[in-house]
Amino acid sequence: MLRALACGRLGPLWMWKALLLFVAVAFAGQLLGIIFSKSGVRPAAGSIFSSPDGRGPSLGPCRPRTHIMFLKTHKTASSTVLNMLYRFGEERGLRFALPPGYQLGYPLPFSAHRVKGYRGPRAVEFHVMGNHMRFQKAEVEKVMPADTFYFSIVRDPAALAESSFAYYKEVAPAFRKAKSLGDFADDPGKYYDPRARNNHYARNLLWFDFGMDHNANFSAALARRGEAAVRQTFKLVLVSEFFDQSVILLRHALCWPLDAVVSFSLNARQRKPDGDGRAGGVRSGRPPAGAPPDPVLTDGQREKLRRWNALDWHLYRAFNRTFWREAEAFGAARMEREVALLRSRREALAAACLRNSGEPVEAHRIRDKTIRPFQSGPAKILGYELRPGLDNGTAAACLRMIRPEIQYKDALDAKQFPRPQSPRAPPGRRSPVPASDGSFFKRDPSGTREKGRRPGGRTGEEGPLDRDGGRSMSRNRNDSAARTRTREAV
Repeated sequence: MLRALACGRLGPLWMWKALLLFVAVAFAGQLLGIIFSKSGVRPAAGSIFSSPDGRGPSLGPCRPRTHIMFLKTHKTASSTVLNMLYRFGEERGLRFALPPGYQLGYPLPFSAHRVKGYRGPRAVEFHVMGNHMRFQKAEVEKVMPADTFYFSIVRDPAALAESSFAYYKEVAPAFRKAKSLGDFADDPGKYYDPRARNNHYARNLLWFDFGMDHNANFSAALARRGEAAVRQTFKLVLVSEFFDQSVILLRHALCWPLDAVVSFSLNARQRKPDGDGRAGGVRSGRPPAGAPPDPVLTDGQREKLRRWNALDWHLYRAFNRTFWREAEAFGAARMEREVALLRSRREALAAACLRNSGEPVEAHRIRDKTIRPFQSGPAKILGYELRPGLDNGTAAACLRMIRPEIQYKDALDAKQFPRPQSPRAPPGRRSPVPASDGSFFKRDPSGTREKGRRPGGRTGEEGPLDRDGGRSMSRNRNDSAARTRTREAV
């Protein structure tokens, strides 16, 4: 055959060279397609996710950051931010520093061995860390690479207290004893015992999450030291009340496309229910900046809560000022344009992806039980439904945007740590379904996990599931304004 080819009997040599080049290019294209599309089915060519609008304004000469640590503070819209990280990482095949359960040892200080698959300092490359933890820098640095970008988010402690009270009423003894949040705000010391399990939810919760002593007596010197410690590590601190402006700054800091930071509000509680079970409020986004808080507290009671959470209030004011300096450096007109694009894109994706005109709905109204958000306590957590008739790729991309935190973590865990197929149970008998932390769950017909218990009926080492889908501390362990009216006021 080679002789024939050399003699030109099987066609001219240039034809064979062209054929080999075509085969090589086709193979390389297929290989690159596999490498850059690890998340499964891609949206169809005409899908909204294939639109150039998803790239957003130019970011200039930069490379997307893929080593990211997000300190997920409580009740600050942090579940929505975590969804962005989950989506970006899953779509690019990044490795997550996941907990065995749903939180990284919280409320105990973080330890590297809490990360599933950790084998020693820098033995495994982890790209993204973002589940709830009580921050401990030295331990985080054992897990994450040296070039990791650290960021977090804060919220006005008065608004945070309203949300925390709704979620943790039955978990924190200080809240449980009070008849109402107003009752607690009028005299917090009457209900608060610093030694009681889970009372960290009732005082200086941000300070606690950043790894500092939330029961320390306030002093200006202590507050400044804590602020300096946060600044030293965290290169960007978002502000919950200005969520859209915050994620624009985040997008540029991470060099990510616009669609990576477009989000629907997740893990949000119902505020003013409508008669048909839909939630009142802004469609599939964040409340607008300056929106009035729920009419639960008087202005005087909110001020009392800020004084009670004085360390948190100091952090919030400090990083609120920093946020506005960074926003002004970014450019007011530029920020206004990019926020408008972000909101327009959110509306477009909501219209393409969601039922009910993009409005969140009560969990029991969601037909697909596998995407119902976790419910516990008096707060009703809202979710979304996908529109029917989406192509497979678009449906997968939309699902990533609305998948609740617990279910998303489980999905990533299953990808990162695939389990061998177990032998089938005898007919008529179901095997228990092991969770990633070794607990066993009863499964309903839809496949959702309903109840977590270790064999023998005992809960896991971190205690029962809390309202964030994590776990509160076990009983045998103890741990010793919407928008500010003017920038000058904070």
